[in-house]
Amino acid sequence: MPLVDPVSDTLDAPAAPAAAPPDAPDPAALRIVPRRRTGRWAAAAVVLVLLALALVSVVRNDAFQWDVVADYFLTTAVLRGLGLTLWLTVAVMVLGFALGTLLAAMRLSDNPVLRGVSWGYVWLFRSMPILVQLLFWFNIGALYPTVLGVRTVNLLDPVGIAVIGLTLHEAAYAAEVVRGGLLSVDEGQLEAAQSLGLGAWRRLRRIVLPQAMRAIVPPAGNMLIGTLKGTSIVSVIAVQDLLYSVQLVYHRTYQVIPLLLVATLWYVVVTSVLGAGQFFVERHYARGTAGAR
Repeated sequence: MPLVDPVSDTLDAPAAPAAAPPDAPDPAALRIVPRRRTGRWAAAAVVLVLLALALVSVVRNDAFQWDVVADYFLTTAVLRGLGLTLWLTVAVMVLGFALGTLLAAMRLSDNPVLRGVSWGYVWLFRSMPILVQLLFWFNIGALYPTVLGVRTVNLLDPVGIAVIGLTLHEAAYAAEVVRGGLLSVDEGQLEAAQSLGLGAWRRLRRIVLPQAMRAIVPPAGNMLIGTLKGTSIVSVIAVQDLLYSVQLVYHRTYQVIPLLLVATLWYVVVTSVLGAGQFFVERHYARGTAGAR
C-alpha cells in the first residue's frame, strides 16, 4: 500500500471555489442605480418658480413703462451717449495698459529707483477713489491756473479730464495684472530659450507673452467690463456718456425708471458681447492646457 504524505498532499491540491449561496443574485445582472437627490431637485424647482414670478412681475408691472423704453432705446441722444461710452472705454483701456505695462517693467527692473517709483504710483492711485480723482483733475485749475502759458481751463475739457483720470486709475491696476502675468512664466522657460540662442525680442514674443497671456486675459477682461461700467461716473463732470444722456432726457420728461432701464439694457448688451469675446480669447491662449474648453 503506497504511503501518502498528508501535508504535501494538502498543499499541492488546488483550492475548491467557494460555493455561492443558492439565493445570491447574478453579478452580471446587477444594475448601478444613482442616488436620488430629492433635495437638490426641489431646490432647483423652487428657484425656477421664484425666477418665473420675478420675470412676470417685471414684464407685467406698468411702472416700468416698457413702451417708453422701446421709444427711447434707439434715439439719437442715447446712441450718441453710447458711442462716447464705448470710445472712452477703448481709449482708457489702451492707454491704461500701455502705461501699466511700462509700470510693470519698472517694477520688475533691477533698478531700485524704478521699482520704488512704480510701487509708489500703484499704491497712490489704488488708494484714491476714482470719483475723488476725477474731481481733483476737474479742479486742477485751482492748483495750476496755467501750464506752459496756457490756461488749464482752456486746455482740459470734461472729456479730456475723464480720459486722464480714468487712464491713471486703470494703469495702476493694469500694472499689477501685467506683472502677475509675467511672473507666472516659469524661469526655466527663459533659460531654455536662452540656451537655444533666442534673442530678447523673440523670447518675449514666442515664449513669455503666449504663456503670460493665459494669466493676463481673465483679469484684463474683467477690467474691460469694469471700465465700461465705470465710465458712467464721468457723468458727475458733465461728460455726455450713456448715463448722462438718459439723465438729460428724464430731467425733461420725468420718466426716470424707463430711461434708467434704457441705459441698463445697453450696458447689459455691451457687457454680454465683451464677455463672449473674453471667452474666445481665453480659449485661444489656453490651447494645449487643461483650461482649453
